[in-house]
Amino acid sequence: MLGSTIQRELAEMIMRELNDPRLPTIVSVTRVKVTDDLEYADAYVSVMGTPGQQHAALNALKHSAGMMRGKLTRALSIRHAPYLRFHLDEQLKKELEILSLIEKARVESQEWEAAQARKNEGTEAPDQTATEDGGSGEPPLNG
Repeated sequence: MLGSTIQRELAEMIMRELNDPRLPTIVSVTRVKVTDDLEYADAYVSVMGTPGQQHAALNALKHSAGMMRGKLTRALSIRHAPYLRFHLDEQLKKELEILSLIEKARVESQEWEAAQARKNEGTEAPDQTATEDGGSGEPPLNG
C-alpha cells in the first residue's frame, strides 16, 4: 500500500516538479517496492529513449532523490520517508521482447500453414466424388 502511494507521488513529482534537462518527456514509475523496515524504497522507472538517454535520466532521478524524499515526507505526513533508490525497469523491456517473439512466431506459423496449403493443392489427387446416378464416377464395365 505504501509502495503504490509512493509510486503515485513520485510520478506526480517527476512530471510536474523536476526540471532537469536530462529527463525526457516520458518517464513512468512502473512500481515501487518498500523494504519491510521502511528504510528504502526501490523505484523502478521506464524511460523512453536510447540507452544513453535512459541512463542520463536515471542519473537525474538519483541526483534528485534527496529532494523527492523530503517532499514525500511532507506529502505523506510521515515522520521519515524511505530512502529512494531508482532503477531502470528491465521487466517491461523483457515483456515487450517476449510479445514481439510471440508475434513473430504467430506470423511464421501462418506463413508455414499457407505454404503447406499451397503445396497440398498441387499434389492432391483428382476429385473422385460419386456421380448423380449414385455410381462411382467410373465408366460401367461391359461384360
